[in-house]
Order: sequence, then C-alpha cells, then structure tokens
Amino acid sequence: MRAALLPFFLATLLAVPASAQIQSDLTDIPAKLVKNTAANDYERRVVMIPMRDGVKLYTVLVIPKGAHDAPMLLTRTPYNAARRAQAEDSPYRAVTLPKGDQLFTDDGYIRVFQDIRGKYGSQGDFVITRPVRGPLNPTKTDETTDAWDTIDWLVKNIKESNGRVGMVGSSYEGFTVVMALLDPHPALKVTAPESPMIDGWMGDDWFHYGAYRQNSLDFIPAETSARGEGSDIPRAIYDDYESFLRAGSVDGWARQHGLEQFPYYLRTVKHPAYDAFWQGQALDKLLVQHPSQVPTMWEQGLFDQEDMWGAVHSFQALKNAGHGANNFLVIGPWRHSGANYDGTVLGDLKFEGDTALQWRRDILKPFFDHYLKDKPAPVTPKAMIYNVGANRWDRFDDWPLACATACANPLTPLFLGANGGLSFSKPDAGSDSYISDPAKPIPYIPRPIRFSDTPRWQSWLTTDQRPFENRPDVLTYVTQPLTSEVRISGIPSVDLFAATTGTDSDWVVKVIDVYPDMHAARPDMSGYELPIAMDIFRGRYRESFEHPSPIPANTAQRYRFTLPPTNHVFLPGHRIMVQIQSSWFPLYDRNPQTYVDNIFLAKPQDYKAATQSVFHGGAEASAILLPVVSGK
Repeated sequence: MRAALLPFFLATLLAVPASAQIQSDLTDIPAKLVKNTAANDYERRVVMIPMRDGVKLYTVLVIPKGAHDAPMLLTRTPYNAARRAQAEDSPYRAVTLPKGDQLFTDDGYIRVFQDIRGKYGSQGDFVITRPVRGPLNPTKTDETTDAWDTIDWLVKNIKESNGRVGMVGSSYEGFTVVMALLDPHPALKVTAPESPMIDGWMGDDWFHYGAYRQNSLDFIPAETSARGEGSDIPRAIYDDYESFLRAGSVDGWARQHGLEQFPYYLRTVKHPAYDAFWQGQALDKLLVQHPSQVPTMWEQGLFDQEDMWGAVHSFQALKNAGHGANNFLVIGPWRHSGANYDGTVLGDLKFEGDTALQWRRDILKPFFDHYLKDKPAPVTPKAMIYNVGANRWDRFDDWPLACATACANPLTPLFLGANGGLSFSKPDAGSDSYISDPAKPIPYIPRPIRFSDTPRWQSWLTTDQRPFENRPDVLTYVTQPLTSEVRISGIPSVDLFAATTGTDSDWVVKVIDVYPDMHAARPDMSGYELPIAMDIFRGRYRESFEHPSPIPANTAQRYRFTLPPTNHVFLPGHRIMVQIQSSWFPLYDRNPQTYVDNIFLAKPQDYKAATQSVFHGGAEASAILLPVVSGK
C-alpha cells in the first residue's frame, strides 16, 4: 500500500514551485533584529564613555520614559554591565533591573551600569582592584579617575538627568565606589559602599591576618582568563577538602590547575606578608589621607563570608580621624551582598521580616533621596546594627558602645579557665593542650566541602559549631547558663597566651552563643551553637604584620587581634562559648607549623604536628575582650 503511494508523493514534491522551495544559501536568522519596545516603561541606552587617556568604557543606562530632572544611580562593575542592567528581558524596568534597585527605579531614578576598563564591553586593560596611581600603578588612570570622567560625561550628556549622581555597589563594586571617594566629582552627592573590598590582606577576600583564603583562587581565572566571563577551576575531586589536602601547599594546588599562567596569582605569591604591596592598596588608610565630604553609608553583613573587614574599618578609621560627620554605618544579619536580596532568613536563622528590604526602604532610599532629589532630611542613625539575639534592629547615635580606647566603656575580659570554664572572674593559673596535625586539619564546615556549593557558602558563618566542640584538637570553654542577659556591641578582641612545640602556628578563635538544651520557640534550634564572631590569626605576625618571625618553641607568646564586629544579646538560659583551634580548612591554607619564608611554597616535609598549649589565669590570663554594655 505504502509502496504504491510513493510515486504519488514524489510527483507531488517535484510539483512544488521552485520559488517555494528552501534554498541552501538562505538563513532563518535575520540580518538585523529590532525589538518592539513601544510598551516598555523605559529606554535602554548604551554608550561608550571616553576616559582622559582615550579608553572608552561600555555603559548602560536604563532611563524611565518621560524622565526629566532625574537623579542617576551609578554602579561600576567587573561583572558584566549589560547583564546587570538586564536581569530579565521585560518591558518593565522594575523587572529588568536587580531586585535591590526596585525602590529606586519605581521612583524614577536613572540606573547606570558601567564595565570597568578591560572587562566585557569596555576598552583598556583589566587589573584586579587596580591600585591608585603611584608606586603600584605607574599609569595616569585608576578607578578614581575613571569614576570622575564617567560622572563628568553623564552630567553633561544625559539630558533627562538633574545633574546629580549617587554611587552604590557591593563587593568589587563597593571597591569602585570607595575609589571614587578618593577624589569625588562635584556631581557625586551620595554613596553607599556595600561589603566593599578595602584591605585584601587584613580581612577581606584574600587573607585574614596572614592566613590565605584558598577559595579566592577560583576568582583569578574567573575574572582574568578572558575579557568577558571566565569560569571556576574544574575539579577532579568532588570534596575540596580532599583536593587541597592532597595538593599540599597553595602553590602545589595552584600549579596543578595552571594558575602559574595568571599574573595576579604570581604577584600574590611574591607578597605573603603585609608589605608595601598590600599596604599601598588599603583603602581605609587612603580614605583618611584623602577624606571626602560626600555623605556615605557603609554597609556590611554580620555574616559576610567574603568582605567582613572593609566597611566597619573604613567607618571607624574616618571617625577616629575626625571625619565621622558625613559617614554612617549599617550592619545587617546578612551574608555577602545580602543587603540587595531577601533578608528574611539566613541558614537556620529567621529574622523579623525582610531585614534587607527594611534597610533599603527605610534608611538607604530616604538617605539618597535627600541628596539627589531634595527630599526632607531623614532621621539617619549614625549606626544601625541588627541584634540577632534579640531579633531586632538597634539604632545608635555613636558606635561602638564599648571599645579598647577612645570611648567611655572599656572592653570586658571574659577569661578562659580550668576544666573548660569561662567567666568574667580571673581564674587560677593553668593551661590546656591539644595536638594540631596538618595532616588532619579541622574543616570549617562539615564535609564534603565544595566552594561551588553556593547555599552552604553564603550561610556558612551561621553554621552550628557542635560538630567541632568535642574534637581532640579543639579547646572548648563555656560559661554556666546565664541568669541575666549579656549585651555586647562593638568589636571583640582576643588576648591569647599560648605556646607551640613548632615554630609557626595559626590560632582560630570563635565566640559562640549556645542556645538552651530545649528551646521552646524554635525546637530545631535547641542546643544550637551559633557563631557570633570568629577569625583566624597567623602566629608569625604576632610582632609585625610586615616582618614575620619564627615563634620560639615551647615559649608562651601573646597574640592580640580583633574579631569581626558584633551587636548581640546573650539571653538568660543561653551560654557563652569560646572554641580555639589551629586550622580552618580548606577555606584557609594549612600552616606547616614549621617556619618557612613563604607558606605558599611550603614543602611536604615542612608540615609537622605540634602540641599547642593555651594558658589561663596568673600573668598569662587568656581572655576574650568583649564590648559588654549591660549585665555580666
């Protein structure tokens, strides 16, 4: 039957006119596609803005239809301006722009995104956190001049604007905001650096007090393998803990994955200490040397897993130097860049509403409106910090409430004691010991660990610390259940007396809120050990960050360093806990515990187990200095 019909079908096909047949030299892709944007409530405009050296920077503007006398909100980014300005393809600007912009776009702001030089659509060469012009940057341009030239062009060429510009941005984008403040254009009226990269050695992305953050290695090829988007380093081992452990040193892992091809990695390896390379890029110091009058709201998260150092230290440095009048501080219960997203939950924590929206709506937007739209001056607290213990925002006319120097309330020592005791009373002299073995480093979260696991990475600073409490290489000290609340608000400090049988050592100190054994309101949080402030310190820098030195073996040494800022109430029935350990892997590289000139290049034979001794009481009374402001 079918065979009989074949001649019929062939005849029919051959009968199709030649003009209706598909020609092999045609394409179904239009030579030029023009979208119908008549229904859009905005105009998307792309311009190439010239810099003073002739380089042109790709800039996207989202302008409300019918806009006039509109302020401009500028973000300068290495993360693809075209995509930042078009999160979704929509006729509505509130949808096409990032969630954190919605309050501004609904109120007629012109939104501007720009690729920094050398990235995506912009001309020029890309340098990671390009230093200011000078010894580290012999050219005539930097992110300061590029911001100045960009703003100058915008106010002269965007007829829909009112000639006023505000800058906002998080992380690297926060860095570009701060760079603009070093020599601000007169039209730059207000800024909000969010989780800005300020000092990459002291406590932002690359190091914490000299301990290297190995997750940062992925950033290098992701940002510098191409002008556009690169990618993380492919893994042959699922668990990053195992991957980094087998490789040995940082350089061992890096060379296994071809990082010796990348200039920034090679520069980093040459500068393991806090030398002129890092000091010359420390923006908190540069801001004090070149203070601006631009009203600035510094923002960071209590649980910022990437840039915990920058905002609070910039705010504090400017305040201490007498430039606090135009600077404000906000610290929310957020992960890195969480201020721009939903702020209702983080990890196992649940907050009183969308805390990020509350800040953007009630504090940030009125702050910008005042300087960009002549709205009435809002009541802006000098500092606004979320209190996770009480689950509320706290507003301050001055902050911190207690500190080591230059404030009314001194820090209060919480002493380590015998048998894992912890109290505000100085104990008898004694010591506790543990063996730290680089072959068995302590994971920073339970294994398996993958830096690419975004949900775990974003919330890891809220991780329950119970899995580590009873390890033989972790010392745990805890108070009795509190009979009254203990409120702290400021920057805790570590005053640790310790010895090692090695010649180098890391010290990880954690301050933890231990929830009651039974927590009626949140049964799932019963016994939870919530980190409040944690950090790591590399022992070779106990005397000088610039000039490291071996630790004298079997000799008590004093280690003093600050922990991240906090504003917290330890409630009655809770306990305060301190954990001390000597590794935090693979987030931080392993200390070989044998002094070598450059830990990046440590050899397998350098990694040796050591006995660590922590002293308490007497003349060597180890303590955590807490910014206690009420109750003990």
